Amino acid sequence: MWRRIRSPILFPAASKKLELLKFSLLLLFIQCFLFVLFVAFGAYSLRADASSPGNSITPVFGGFNHARFNIVARFQPMFQDIHVMVFIGFGFLMVFLKRYGYSSLGFNYLLAAISLQWSILCQGFFELNDDYKIEIGMTSLYRADIATVLISMGAVLGRVSHIQLIVMSILEIAAYSVNYVLNEKYFKAVDVGGSILVHTFGAYFGLSVSYILGRQQKCLYDDFDLSVNLQKPTYTSNILAMIETLFLWVYWPSFNSIDLENDRAHRAVINTYLAMAASCVIAFAASQLSSKEHTFNMIHVQNSTLPGGVAIGACAHLMVQPFGALLIGMIAGFLSVYGYNTVSFFLKRRLAIEDTCGVHNLHGIPGAFGGITAILLAYIATEQQYGKTLYQVYQARASPEISPNTEYIVLETGDGRTASQQAGYQTLLLVVTILMATVSGLISGFIVSLRWWGDASPETFYEDSVFWELPSEQQEVQYHPPPTWKLKEKLYNNSNVNMSVVCM
Repeated sequence: MWRRIRSPILFPAASKKLELLKFSLLLLFIQCFLFVLFVAFGAYSLRADASSPGNSITPVFGGFNHARFNIVARFQPMFQDIHVMVFIGFGFLMVFLKRYGYSSLGFNYLLAAISLQWSILCQGFFELNDDYKIEIGMTSLYRADIATVLISMGAVLGRVSHIQLIVMSILEIAAYSVNYVLNEKYFKAVDVGGSILVHTFGAYFGLSVSYILGRQQKCLYDDFDLSVNLQKPTYTSNILAMIETLFLWVYWPSFNSIDLENDRAHRAVINTYLAMAASCVIAFAASQLSSKEHTFNMIHVQNSTLPGGVAIGACAHLMVQPFGALLIGMIAGFLSVYGYNTVSFFLKRRLAIEDTCGVHNLHGIPGAFGGITAILLAYIATEQQYGKTLYQVYQARASPEISPNTEYIVLETGDGRTASQQAGYQTLLLVVTILMATVSGLISGFIVSLRWWGDASPETFYEDSVFWELPSEQQEVQYHPPPTWKLKEKLYNNSNVNMSVVCM
C-alpha cells in the first residue's frame, strides 16, 4: 500500500493565491530575462536589415531588393501553415479532456509563445556571427516554430501544475537544441520533417518526465487514480478534438517541406500527401477490426490517422516512389492503432508511465519507424536514382574536394561518405536522439518534481477550476419558464374559432 502523504502546497485556499501569484511573477521574470537576452544578442538577418547594401532599391549600390529575391514571399505561406499547426492543431489536440479544455488550449498558447522566443536564442547561440549576434530571419522563425511543437506536454497534460509545464518546456527546448546542433554539425543525417529530431525526441522526453512524476505521485497519494474518470471524453469534447486532426492533416505537407527547394520540396509534398491518405484509411480499418463491437474508436480517428505524416518526415524528399509513400503511411497507421490498443496499457501497468494524449502512439512509434525507414533508404541511395542531386539530398556524401574541373561544381563540399556510412550516421542519430530524450527527460522530470515549483494532487488532475475562472452553471444556461396562456374570449361556434390570448 502506498502511504498517503499530503503536501502542504497543493492548492488549499490559503496557498492557492500564493501559487497563482508565483506563476505571474515567474512569467514576468521569464519575459524580462528573454528581453535582456534579445537586447544583448538579437539582430536582424541581412535580408531584414535596412542598412545592408544588399537591400538597396537599386543595383547600382549592390542591391538585389527585387520580388524574385523576396524570401518572405517564399516562406510566409508555409510559415503560416506551421503556425496554424502549432497554435490551433496541437492546442485542440488536447481538448478531448472534458473538464480541461481551457488549460489544453490556454497553456499550449502560452508555452508556444515562450518556447519560440527561447528556441530562437538556444539555436542561435550555436550560430553567432562575428559580432556575437544571433541573426534573426525567416529561417530562424519557422525553425523555432517547429521546435515549439510541445509534444511532450501531451504526455503529462492534466497531471502537472502550470509552473511545472513552463519549467519542463524551457528544459526541453535547451535539450532539443543541443541534439539538433549535434546532427547539423557532426551526424549530418537526413531528417527534413523531424521524424527523429522533433517527434521521436518529443515523445520520449515526455514519457521520461511522466515516469518520474508518476513515481512521485504514486508515492504521495493512495488515490492516484482518483481522477481517472475525468480522462474520459464527452461527445462534444471529441468533436472539438477532431478540429485538431483536420488542421494537422491539411497542413502537414507544409511542415515536411518548408526547409526544401525545387524537386525535393515537390517530392516532400507528394510523399506526405500520399502517406497521410493511406494512414487515414488504415486507421479506420484497424480501429473497427480491433473493436469487439466492430465500431470506430474516436481516439484512433483523432490520432492514428496522422502518423503517416510523422513517419514520412525523415524521408519525405527521398525517392521512395508513390507506392513507397503509401506503404509507409499504411504501416504507420497500423502501428499507431496497435500502440493505442496494446502498448499504452503496457506502459501504464508495467512501467507506471501515464501518457495522457498518447504521444507515444502518434509521435514516438511512427517517428522511430520513420527513422528506420530513412536508414534503409540511405543505404540503397545511388547516383543512378538521384543524379547529381544525390549530393544535395545527402550533402555529407559529396566530395570533400570540389574544384572547377569536377562535374558538381555547384555543390558544396561534403565528407565523401559512402552509402553504408551515411546509413550508419542515420542509425546513430536515431539512437542518440532516443538516449538524449530519455536522459534529459529523466533529469528534467527530477527538476520539475522539486517541491519549490508546486505540484498537483489527484483531486486537481484534469480540472480547469484550479487555474481558471469558470462561468457558473447558472450563467451558462438560464432557465426560462414556459409561458402561460389565458383565454380572453369564448368560442363563438365550432366552425369559426375566434380566439385571442394574452401571455402572462
